[in-house]
Amino acid sequence: MQMLYHSDSYVVVRFDAPGHAPGTAAGGFEIVDKLARREVYLQGALAERFEREVQALAQQDPGVEALDAFIGGFTETAPHPLVLH
Repeated sequence: MQMLYHSDSYVVVRFDAPGHAPGTAAGGFEIVDKLARREVYLQGALAERFEREVQALAQQDPGVEALDAFIGGFTETAPHPLVLH
């Protein structure tokens, strides 16, 4: 598990599947929308797309607002409410 991004609005964490090299298709990304108090887990083709697009965006040296807007596009349908245990 590796935290990749943290802002006032979002947290993005990468999970690598045991036995697979980091950066491969195995595993996925958890995105937590702090303001909406919801989370979504991306895996498979969607996780690969997220990774490709965020790498391309990062090369443009975006600000926090641009990164948050990009990430927000993946959390619009986040199905899981955050629950404290």
